[in-house]
This record gives sequence, C-alpha cells and structure tokens, in this order.
Amino acid sequence: MDVVSMGALRVRRVVVHPEHAGKSDGSRALTVVLLHGFGAPGDDLVGLAGAVGAPPGTTFLFPEAPHDLAEFTSLPVYGGARAWWMVDVGRYERALSSGRLGDVIDEVPDGLDEARAALASMFDALAKQGTPSELVVVGGFSQGSMLSVDFALRDARPLRGLVVMSGALIAASEWRPRMKARAGMPLFQSHGTHDPILPYEVAKLLNRELVSAGLVGDFLSFAGGHGIPPETMRDLGTWLGSIA
Repeated sequence: MDVVSMGALRVRRVVVHPEHAGKSDGSRALTVVLLHGFGAPGDDLVGLAGAVGAPPGTTFLFPEAPHDLAEFTSLPVYGGARAWWMVDVGRYERALSSGRLGDVIDEVPDGLDEARAALASMFDALAKQGTPSELVVVGGFSQGSMLSVDFALRDARPLRGLVVMSGALIAASEWRPRMKARAGMPLFQSHGTHDPILPYEVAKLLNRELVSAGLVGDFLSFAGGHGIPPETMRDLGTWLGSIA
C-alpha cells in the first residue's frame, strides 16, 4: 500500500497481484474507488483489497474524507475518525417510526456538494495520470456509498460500475431525475436486514429507484447489522470479476 495525494484528497492505493495483471486481449484492469463511512478512519476499508478476491491487477483506491470528526462535535473523538459531512446517526430510524421518512430522504445534506467536488478532483487527477473513468468503479460503505451514488448521478463522465454497501436514499428529489442517465450501468448493492443505523427498508427503496431507472444489478441481503460480512466481500469479488 502507498499513500498519495489525488486532487483534494489523501488516498491509499493497493494493487492486487500486479505480477499477474496481464490480459491476453490487451485490455486494462479495473480501478475500484471505495469511500469509507462516517466516523471511520481513512484506512478503514483498505483490508477489502485483499479480502474480496478481485481480478489480478485491480487497483483499489481508498480516499480519506476531508473532515476530522472533531470539527463537528465537542465530544471526544478517537482513532482518526473522519467524515464526508456531518450526519445525525439516528435520523432515519426516528423518521421511520414517526412516518416522516419522506422528509429525510429528500434532504440534501450540508457539505454534500463540497464532498462531491473533492471526489471529482480525485477523478480529475486519475484522468491526468492516464486512467480513463470508464475503467473506474466507484462505491463505498454507508456515508461513503451515498457520496458515491451522488457523484455517479451528478457527474457526466462514464463509469464502469457503482458499489453501494449499507447505503441509503438521500437528496431523492434531485437524484431521481438523474438516474435514467445511468441506465445500463452495473450496480452492486448489499445491506443487512437488521441494520440499526441505516434501515433496510431505506436501502430497498434506493435499490428500487435505481433499478427502475435502468441500472443493472442484484440487491444482496444478509442477516446482520451495519457492516460488511464475508459473504458481501465474496460477492463483491465475483461481481468485479464479471464486469472486468
């Protein structure tokens, strides 16, 4: 692993088995950008590079969110916790119980535009280094997956696929009109049926919207909470192999 600056972001980079990266047809390997969740350190997802069984030669990039969580709270913050923007962790659960889910999914969080611009600057840097966006899969976990969806829907450059692990629908009124522009794009989505942070029902709602708009992929449920279990890692590796 090495740590590099790409645009506005600090990025950890891992290449899987580069010694076996050659393809007989001369095509190039995928680059997979995975964004960590709210309150996680910048290296939180790095272990996935060696765990998912991606095709040899796959480059994994793990951007670090621009904000130290301590910027948003007076409470003690430990372990290098970072955030793409500030969130109210219990908001979805309260909205479901009160019947006001529509209010939450329509919200455009403060800081989302800034986070998307930082991610776009990373893609600009990738292009300057010779990696075309059509070879790039973008995705993440939790808050990172929501930023990935937002980027994929608002940025015009071609992408190879979208990964949404334990994500949710936000900015719905702004996302929905943009979804059909990504019709045909491969989608990998997973979510725990007992997720206490981002409810399963909200993830299913996001999936219905994306698939109805023409994105292509399965929704992979697992019996668990807010995390990335071994079966999700296995299925992600299989999916990456199918689109490489």
